[in-house]
Amino acid sequence: MTQRIDYSGPALFSGGFRPFFLAAMLFGLGVVPVWFFVWRGTVAFDGTFDVIDWHVHEMIFGYGAAVLAGFLFTAVPNWTGNMPTRGWPLALLLALWLAGRLALWGALGMPDFGVFLVDQAFLLAVASMVAREIVAGKNWRNLRVIVPVMLLWATNVAFHVQVMAGGTTDVARRLGIAILVFLIMLIGGRIIPSFTRNWLAKAESARLPIPPNRFDTLCIAGGAAALLSWSLAPETAATGAVAMLAAALHVARLLRWRGPATWRSPLLLMLHVAYLLIPVGFAGVATASVGLVGNSVPAHLFGIGAIGGMTVAVMMRATLGHTGRELVSGPVLTTAFALVLAATVTRIAGPMEFWPGVDGIVLAAICWTVAFALLVSRLGPWLLKEKEARRSPCRPGTSRNC
Repeated sequence: MTQRIDYSGPALFSGGFRPFFLAAMLFGLGVVPVWFFVWRGTVAFDGTFDVIDWHVHEMIFGYGAAVLAGFLFTAVPNWTGNMPTRGWPLALLLALWLAGRLALWGALGMPDFGVFLVDQAFLLAVASMVAREIVAGKNWRNLRVIVPVMLLWATNVAFHVQVMAGGTTDVARRLGIAILVFLIMLIGGRIIPSFTRNWLAKAESARLPIPPNRFDTLCIAGGAAALLSWSLAPETAATGAVAMLAAALHVARLLRWRGPATWRSPLLLMLHVAYLLIPVGFAGVATASVGLVGNSVPAHLFGIGAIGGMTVAVMMRATLGHTGRELVSGPVLTTAFALVLAATVTRIAGPMEFWPGVDGIVLAAICWTVAFALLVSRLGPWLLKEKEARRSPCRPGTSRNC
């Protein structure tokens, strides 16, 4: 274990979750309304991608990659026992992430290949830094987390290559979403039952989540097969069949984690609800494969629901825990999560008008934007401040808002 070294720099760079969660929340707050106005033709766009490609790319490789970096730079020190990455390395990495966003927007005036070089560097740097920390800590079994990170990097490369070649990015879009969903299956399968077990044990519950076993391996394998099939051949009968099997497996997996028993803790229940959107997404893949719904339905079930919901829930919990606050969501954060779910439902409704001139796309953009405004207003100041002394814990059964 590395000897503790006092850190005296800005609080923002005292832990990996701080800059990247804040960046992800601010980006999530701004990018959706900006995309909406660009899509409507109100705001000019000078990027090298078309508008839809830019929107999809930035939600996956901008927002998603930032949350992933924040999570990994927080989790790896716990895995290895080493001191977390702090200070200027985080600042430089954040600058690299921001450069990618500016390059994709067209603000740096770069040609296509220059944009590609700048944008692909972030995930490669994250993978390299995380791998170095894991190897230094000799925590060999967690090296496997580098594989999906590198796959996400390779998918980003493929996305840029397809754009530069003038081809379609459909496969790269779905692969990017699929890899993030796979990471949720992998990491969520560790943290959700663990957090739930701890909470239920304090509540002296007689029934606890079933520990991970071979069934979880089967679920992950089945989910990976369905995600790969959807990415490569979304409209085939085989994809529909594999997706329905994956949906059933992940519903069964989720039931083993005793989610309904956590209803007194919204912060914990959010993780279960977000994970539920994975089998719902697989059901969407199956129905889209036979033409009952459009191909955008499973993409948004996975993208807004599973990825958006899980990243929001994880950022809330990690920020509260690592800044010394009680693990209590409160009305503001609970409302933010509910709005992400509302954005999922309304986006699937698509062109359906809820009010004159307000269709599902408009309402989804509003719900998402308000959700992230609430997140930034609540969590942003804490990410910029020093860690507070831990307050009295939230005891199961004593609060309905934990």
